[in-house]
Amino acid sequence: MDKRIATLAGAALAVFGASVIILLKLLPDRRTEADYLIIGSVATLIALAVLFAMLTLTGSGGKRDVFFKRRPKGG
Repeated sequence: MDKRIATLAGAALAVFGASVIILLKLLPDRRTEADYLIIGSVATLIALAVLFAMLTLTGSGGKRDVFFKRRPKGG
């Protein structure tokens, strides 16, 4: 496995775990099943957003124009 992929996956798992712990502390006791569903959904959203940000910043070799297609010069 590529070292970069392992680092990104580890960081995403760490962010997911940290966000679950934080959300469990924020919600009051006597949680229902719906509360756990919300905690898991929000934690997944946060982890995927962080993973997307890390991939866009590091996945293109440091280029900042990830979302723009370069047009060929000349013509």
